[in-house]
Amino acid sequence: MTGETVRGTGDGTAVVVGAGVGGLATAIGLRRAGWTVTVLERRAAPERYGTAFGIHPTAQIALDRLGLGDALRARAVPYRGTRIRRPDGKVLAALPLERIERRAGRPELLIARPHLIDALLAELDRLGGAPIAYGRSLSDPGALGADLVVGADGVNSVVRTACFGTSSGPCPIGTVAWIGIAGFETGLYGETWGGGRFFGMTPVEPGRTNWYATVPAATTAREVRDAFADWHDPVPRVLAETDPATWIRYEMRHLHPALPTFVADGRVALVGDAAHAMTPNLGQGACTALLDAEALTRSVATAGPGGLPGALRAYDAERRRRAQRVALGSRTLHRFMTARHPALRDGLLRMLPA
Repeated sequence: MTGETVRGTGDGTAVVVGAGVGGLATAIGLRRAGWTVTVLERRAAPERYGTAFGIHPTAQIALDRLGLGDALRARAVPYRGTRIRRPDGKVLAALPLERIERRAGRPELLIARPHLIDALLAELDRLGGAPIAYGRSLSDPGALGADLVVGADGVNSVVRTACFGTSSGPCPIGTVAWIGIAGFETGLYGETWGGGRFFGMTPVEPGRTNWYATVPAATTAREVRDAFADWHDPVPRVLAETDPATWIRYEMRHLHPALPTFVADGRVALVGDAAHAMTPNLGQGACTALLDAEALTRSVATAGPGGLPGALRAYDAERRRRAQRVALGSRTLHRFMTARHPALRDGLLRMLPA
């Protein structure tokens, strides 16, 4: 991969369904390639809620190629010096972020979700815009009169159901994540793994800490604080000093079984969670959506409407197996992290570099 942005001479029309990270990035790539793009979004306004995204070096390169690298780096913070701990605070291992940085020549970055969404919207506007139809629910993707239809509409994708059938769908895994931002910097980052639950803290911007608590699905917000009350400092303080009214509840689901293809009918493609929704344990959800968007728009950049079937096949060949391997790895890691009898797990972790 290089840092070059993709430009093309396409004159096709596209409808992107979904105005999240993957959908907006796809719209940007298509606009840069000369396509006329419309975005449909069922929500009534831009989706700026949320906490932090981890952006892996490969996804940073994708953003560079989409012309968004500088905007990312202007608001992002590097993620370093993280550890995996036991609930009593004992360090078990280090997360391999420094090794990733040495290999890639750039660090993992963290950016607040609203900042990334705003950067995507600003870049789309700079390129002359793509009309975003907010509050638009879609019932029949086949009726869309465009050369290309992109399903970027999440785990409950209407495009996937309509064009790929119902054999694959969202599958709950029995846990939820409560997510929030504390109004102070903890200075201690990484994850703490207990029996059947874990807690993570990351930097997000000066004066604030992003956190997430993963617990069994039946756990209420009030019970979350009790579940971590005897864990090492500053876990109880983070929960105590974050207003529960600002917490976000995220039900962990993944797409199961894996799709046999990300493209259909020579004119439909899926990106992001619509194609390969995964648990967040590897922190790769936003990254894979950005990589999908860049690969798809690069494939169709010079194809034009007549070359779409081949371009979509090339996109599927590049992205499907890679994205599905990440999804499988994330699901496997989730099982490992939430083991209810963690002695063996912790013993294995102690064999890793601390």
